[in-house]
Amino acid sequence: MGIDVGGSYVKVALMSYDHHSGNHQLIDKQTEKIRKRNPKEVVVEAIDMILDRNNLNYDKDIAYLASTGEGEMVEKKTGHFYSMTSHARGGIFFAPEAKTVVDMGGLYVRAIKVDPRGKVMDYKMTGQCASGSGQFIENISRYLGLAIEEVGEISLKADNPEVPSGICAVLAETDVINLVSKGLSTPNIVKGINISIAQRVIKLMSSLRAESPVALVGGMGMNVGMIQAIEELSNESKKNSLVFVSHPEAIYSGAIGAALWGGFRYYKLNEKNAAVVMQAI
Repeated sequence: MGIDVGGSYVKVALMSYDHHSGNHQLIDKQTEKIRKRNPKEVVVEAIDMILDRNNLNYDKDIAYLASTGEGEMVEKKTGHFYSMTSHARGGIFFAPEAKTVVDMGGLYVRAIKVDPRGKVMDYKMTGQCASGSGQFIENISRYLGLAIEEVGEISLKADNPEVPSGICAVLAETDVINLVSKGLSTPNIVKGINISIAQRVIKLMSSLRAESPVALVGGMGMNVGMIQAIEELSNESKKNSLVFVSHPEAIYSGAIGAALWGGFRYYKLNEKNAAVVMQAI
């Protein structure tokens, strides 16, 4: 089991792991919004939901509980994996041929070069500026009266988007407020925000010299409007047009990657212990 604790959401993935065949399967998943609750309690609730739904006992049936993100919130964890490592492996699970994984999360965006196993070879990341993150989209969608699940489809309806000029979150939000007061349509405002973030993503990938295919993961990886904006900007670049791969469950990339690395570590520890036993015999 992998659990990814972010700033706004807890994501859990229950996986079967087959070290020899590499045929790993996603069995079940759960997302819980933290809101104003104690994150540790949300973590316990999310894990219990998965266990109850699959008639599993934590001590008997879960070989390894791997945390990523804010791992200190997961008291029962067997081990912890760095977030970038987990998202890279999750990206390869979704897109086995990917050479680059872009984790578009709530706090920042990371472009990661990976090998076929999902190992991090190189990376570039944005700073913790909300105007370039999923948290900014969430804040703006709340201001516009939209559910976060709506912003992707609404963005596709834009016909004349205007990109916010503010670099920091405060200035960008002021820009959006001004656009609303000017009577700009909601689709055009949302598309403009997506383009603004997509510009940062493209710049990041250019700095990394990203290679295709590129797997788009993390919460924003499920935003069809964001994916469209990234593809459009990439196609405009004659020097570096890339092929992108997305997945409807992209938000689980961290949890899935943590679970798979947990399975790998579990297998290696068992292998090592078996070797020690054989030597003793």
